[in-house]
Amino acid sequence: MSRKPKKGYFVRGQFVAEGSELDLEYKRELKGGFDGPSRTELKRESTELQELGTHLLTLRKDLMESLSLPDKLVDGLAEAKRITNFEGKRRQMQFIGKQMRLLSPETLQAVREALDIQRLGSAKDTQALHLAEVWRDRLIADDAAVGEWIANFPQTDIQQLRALVRQARKDATPVSQAAVSPGLAPRQGRAFRELFKLLRSVLTDGASDNNPDEETEDE
Repeated sequence: MSRKPKKGYFVRGQFVAEGSELDLEYKRELKGGFDGPSRTELKRESTELQELGTHLLTLRKDLMESLSLPDKLVDGLAEAKRITNFEGKRRQMQFIGKQMRLLSPETLQAVREALDIQRLGSAKDTQALHLAEVWRDRLIADDAAVGEWIANFPQTDIQQLRALVRQARKDATPVSQAAVSPGLAPRQGRAFRELFKLLRSVLTDGASDNNPDEETEDE
């Protein structure tokens, strides 16, 4: 017995069965006109806004305050940070998603820009940290590196730089080969750490002077 062919039609080469979800969506679009967003587009936008709200939980306080978000959303974000229960957190994030949909396009754009600023700042800090480590090792190992640094960063306190490099070199020199434990690097002194902090401060224009995440591996 042959199967009865499904009723339907083709849209851009794709068969759409009558009564299917795609058929119903096309009919809704036809009924409401082609100018409005489809159900798929609305769902995609809703998901994007809820994800945006999730990212807001990690936004720095100063950037958050610059956005002037509605109190209801700010309170909702604060509550979400306090909730530890999985289901409670999920419901709270749904609430935040609804509040995000009430924001104007201008405010949403401001939120995205604030998050971009935070991401860019984090990447920049990481890059500066690695650069400072590379320069510190070069300055201690090579006299020519000191002149190269000064030529590239003339705003540096040159007297402080030279003093720290000299002291770091002294601290890094073991008294004898036997004084160094097998397989272990010699413990670095204060000048070694202070030199790193000076270099990083110059590389970030002083933005990291009060950063609590300073290098601590040698302390």
